[in-house]
Amino acid sequence: MGSAEVTILGQKYILKGEESEEYMRTLADYVEGKINEVLAAAPGTQSLKVSILAAISIADELYKLRSLFGKIDIETDEIDKLLEHNTSQVKRHKAKTTDESKSLHKT
Repeated sequence: MGSAEVTILGQKYILKGEESEEYMRTLADYVEGKINEVLAAAPGTQSLKVSILAAISIADELYKLRSLFGKIDIETDEIDKLLEHNTSQVKRHKAKTTDESKSLHKT
């Protein structure tokens, strides 16, 4: 179990979790980066509003990535089905040509 002391918007937080200290710092840096993006777009906004807007931005990214991964899963399933179908066709073709070859050698 790791822990990391981080600072976001001038406030210190102690993060604890299963991940490494470096990972937790990376997350905190990412969150602070999003907060700074919101602050740059709307200077003087209260920290609570900035935090909520940053959280919405991060949630937007999450939902878009989940949607993308869902589409990738569907496409992967379709590719698997095509490969399965083509593999069975190749096996049937091999079996047919092997049978034809055997019957040619018998004569």
